[in-house]
This record gives sequence, C-alpha cells and structure tokens, in this order.
Amino acid sequence: VLNLRRAAAADVPLIRRVAEEAYAPYVGRMGGQRPAPMDLDYAAVVGSTEAWVAEADGDVVGFLILIGEGDSMLLDGVAVRPSHQGFGAGRALLTLAEEQARAGGYDRIRLYTNEAMTENLADADNQPTVRHERLYRRWAEGGSGLLVTGNLMVDRRYLDDLEKNGFFD
Repeated sequence: VLNLRRAAAADVPLIRRVAEEAYAPYVGRMGGQRPAPMDLDYAAVVGSTEAWVAEADGDVVGFLILIGEGDSMLLDGVAVRPSHQGFGAGRALLTLAEEQARAGGYDRIRLYTNEAMTENLADADNQPTVRHERLYRRWAEGGSGLLVTGNLMVDRRYLDDLEKNGFFD
C-alpha cells in the first residue's frame, strides 16, 4: 500500500537515499557529473518547500519537491527508488503535484530536467502512452505548450547515443 505524506526532518536521510539510488544511472550519461538532486541540502529543502514522500510498507520509496513561484508551480524534484519503479509511486507523486498546483491556484507546473534523463519520453516500444496523449491534448486545449532547448533524445533504444538522437546547431 502506497502512502503519500508531507516530508519531515526525520525523512531527510531517506530522501537522500532515494536521490542517490534514483539518479545514480545518470552519472555516466552526464560524463561523470552528478545530477543536482544528488547533492541537494535536503534538510533545507524539507524545511523550506512543500516536500512530500511516498511510503510503501513504511519505507520511503520516493519524494516530490514543489515550490510555488509567481504564476506557476515548480516541480523541483521527483524521484522513486529503482526497486520500486513501475508500481505507481511516480504516477501518484505526479498526480499529487497536479492536485497541489490546482489547490494553490497555479495553472501550470514547470520542471527542469537534463537531456540525459530520457526514460519518460515514451513507453518501452517507443510509443506515446495514454498519459502522453492526455497531456498533449490538455496543452492543445489550454493553449499551453512545451519548449525544449538543447539536445533531446527521442528513441529509447539509443538513450545514451547523441549521434543518433541529437540535433546540433
């Protein structure tokens, strides 16, 4: 059973563990650079933002960091331990982000990511999911859009191959 709750100071070491495990696969893709979420001061984050954790059987398996900024909600971080990915924790955290944004009066959520973090662009067969289609429909109907700058990977068979997936200008 998955439980979502606000993060507390006692969760900080567990959040760090989730960040280490979830972002570790990207270090190699990023030329040895550690993704920023691996080195955040989570004690400060929990104390100053809207931080949430996902628990499964009493163990923290994911987290979500939200920051209200002007006219949008910044999704400053979301991660799930690899051992618990694929069981709905990420989906539950993202649904919570949408609910919290609406409750806060925000009509959009912003997210920064690195070009090496490409897993959620499509399903295992390189096809958009129902979730993608719903998102794109919502953007089209609401006049919103997505502006991506830099290199964008588009085929999960070549996640780490910029020569096959990169656009260089």
